[in-house]
Amino acid sequence: MLMLLLCCGLTLTVCFCQTQKNPVMSKSLQLNVPTIGFLHHALSVTATSFTFPFHPHAHTQTSLYFPSPHTHSRFRPPTTVFSAVTAEQPPAPPVRMVAVVGHGAASPLQSASWEQIMLHTAKRLKWVDEGYELLVFTDECIISNGEMSMRLLRELLNADILVVVAVTRKESVKWINIKGKTIENVICLDSSPDLKNKLGGYDVPSEVRGSLFGNFFGNSESDKAKESYELVQTVSEAWDRHNSDDIRFCLLVLINAYIRPVPVLKNLRAKGFSPLNCMLRNCGRQVLNCLLDPNCRKALQCLNRCSPVDQVCNYRCIASYESANLEAFSLCVLQKNNCLELDAEVPDKPYVPPMIKFRGQNLSYEMAEDLFVGWLGSLQWSWRVVAGQNPAYDQFPCQYQLFYRGKAKGSFWYEPVFQVKTLEGQMVWRRRKYRVKRGKVPATFYFSVLDNGVVSNEFWTIVDVADDLSWGLFHYHGAARVAGQSYTGAVLVSPDGAFPNDKERTKIVAALDKCEIKEWELYTVDNCSCIDPPLGIPEGSSLHTTVQIEEPN
Repeated sequence: MLMLLLCCGLTLTVCFCQTQKNPVMSKSLQLNVPTIGFLHHALSVTATSFTFPFHPHAHTQTSLYFPSPHTHSRFRPPTTVFSAVTAEQPPAPPVRMVAVVGHGAASPLQSASWEQIMLHTAKRLKWVDEGYELLVFTDECIISNGEMSMRLLRELLNADILVVVAVTRKESVKWINIKGKTIENVICLDSSPDLKNKLGGYDVPSEVRGSLFGNFFGNSESDKAKESYELVQTVSEAWDRHNSDDIRFCLLVLINAYIRPVPVLKNLRAKGFSPLNCMLRNCGRQVLNCLLDPNCRKALQCLNRCSPVDQVCNYRCIASYESANLEAFSLCVLQKNNCLELDAEVPDKPYVPPMIKFRGQNLSYEMAEDLFVGWLGSLQWSWRVVAGQNPAYDQFPCQYQLFYRGKAKGSFWYEPVFQVKTLEGQMVWRRRKYRVKRGKVPATFYFSVLDNGVVSNEFWTIVDVADDLSWGLFHYHGAARVAGQSYTGAVLVSPDGAFPNDKERTKIVAALDKCEIKEWELYTVDNCSCIDPPLGIPEGSSLHTTVQIEEPN
């Protein structure tokens, strides 16, 4: 007999009790409700007990805490204007950020300058909220002491956040420390250790040794010190990954914690007891099966070590430890019952214009589908991915794309095949299957997939394809709604996975510009050791209808 007992309001004890017919040894497992990583709240599991940390503040040692924007004393209070007819909420005041970067300082992102990167980040922040303003200056204007220096000084008087990147000159450091005294939030990245950091008006001592801040608060037990320390840890880990998504994320975390709530981070906040009740009422069997399955349990342990919004970490855990029990758990807890009460929408920014002509002809739906089908038929695959922009989904080795028409009239399918290096060091192949439907105009499509129990919906755009099909660029916006995650990305593809020749570079850069993506944002896919990929398409599938494909050279 299996009994589920809720003890002390927080712990679920699962007891295997002996019965008259089956006298087995009694065994007890303790479960606490989780904060989930990819599922947005992962299950922490130990060898002798299974724990679901329920409240996001009750983390394990490696988990991170995000100060609640609703309780932080330094948030701007919302102002409500009441009329005789209805209550109206005025627009939130803009968030004013200033970045000072080292003049000419190169970043780790393909040696692009930090000035270029922060200017691009300013544009990407607008995709989240038009009210996020980031002005970028180099420390050259401090030294010149001219008109730009005066402008910087004026902007600092109204700044909510000052971000200092790669500033090491003594004159600049001294100037920033003096002029930044009145700013409540100052964060210094890859800069001189003599620069002073502040969060929420409180000093954050930096350590002379290298990484971002070091150990700031020693043995301080104050809540504010803990909050600031853990937030800085989050920012530090994200910054050290050196990609455009995480650079923007760093700033969003600071805004969310110290200025005003950031809607896209709303899923980091506690939901009360309803997730636990939902799991017990609807998914007890699936939860138990997952906890008793070593592979599924490893996935949950792995997820619990990820920040809830770290899609790179989360998806690697999922891809490393896929199992039927993990899929059943996710399908029940998230997809069918949305026990964690999460939500996310497919982003509508940036707007990416679709390709409108191919080989001089107006692009039709049939032609666009043929471009997706690409080289399949002449080769065993449609395309191979050369490089991608999304750090979570586009960086896996050996990515093959299979596009084809299904048996049913009007059906179209996409199956990516890719390798994953698991967290245990093994190289394994993975495969997904997307249903594809036409968008409102040719070269736009709606994709949907059930990925380990969670449905993702995506909007894809064919941005450009060379007339000889030597390369193509596909952009996507997507969301896993019940996992609370939204994302964007793009993939550069070719028939053999190699970069197109140099004469195509101008066209490729122009296509990337349409996506508002810079070359330095792309990850090069490792296509070196792609042995025995599990390719092939269902019998009875069809390929091209309009576009003629020449044999590859």
